[in-house]
Amino acid sequence: MRGLFVTATDTGVGKTVLSAALLAAMAAAGERVCAHKPVVTGLDDRSEIDRPGGWPPDHELLASAAGMAPQDVAPLRYGPAVSPHLAAALAGKQIDPLDLVTRARQAGEEETSLIVEGIGGLLAPLAEDYTVCDLAVALGLPLLIAARPGLGTINHTLLTLQAARGAKLEVRAVVLTPWPEQPSVLEHSNRETIARLGKVDVAGLSPVQSVNQADLSRAGAELPWQRWLEGAHPPEATRAASTTAAVTLARSSVSIT
Repeated sequence: MRGLFVTATDTGVGKTVLSAALLAAMAAAGERVCAHKPVVTGLDDRSEIDRPGGWPPDHELLASAAGMAPQDVAPLRYGPAVSPHLAAALAGKQIDPLDLVTRARQAGEEETSLIVEGIGGLLAPLAEDYTVCDLAVALGLPLLIAARPGLGTINHTLLTLQAARGAKLEVRAVVLTPWPEQPSVLEHSNRETIARLGKVDVAGLSPVQSVNQADLSRAGAELPWQRWLEGAHPPEATRAASTTAAVTLARSSVSIT
């Protein structure tokens, strides 16, 4: 499969907007794209959807960016705003990890660039003993980590990097979202510190004001998605900033079931 797996340091960080922006930019550049989100929860909560200018559910936004039907993006959909394993249990069902892997692989079978968006953070449970990290390992796609630019993001991001690398996942970049037009001293420092301590390429996703395809595409086009897809090294300046760490992240193993 050719594509990227988008995860995040937490829920509500911006990974769906990042995924949609990537899909829109890639499609605008002539790429054949496919979006996949293994599970969607929280569909009962319409407070964000129904307000003026509200955003659609995750799978609908991804479907719009990729030119797909929403049900083809997310095969499993639940109402409660809880983790997938609990949402399934509340519906009297169980999520089968093998089925998750099979569906995701089928989505990437055609000659397309596949964007898989995870649920919550990397260690969020999809099934009772199966995490987002497990799915990412099974698919073997390189990782993008969406993270907040503000206070607290250093710890959350470095922990996510540690978990990903402990599972032998290849992290292509951390994407801070939304990255403001005029970043504060704190935000600049966070970006530099994550790059330095995490030894990772760090990018910023410009604010996306609406679900308009042109707005999503504009933001996505500012990101080096071609390099991330192909696995090329970052520019010398970025690579140098990412590899001159004074403190090396401990890369302890994560238990993968």
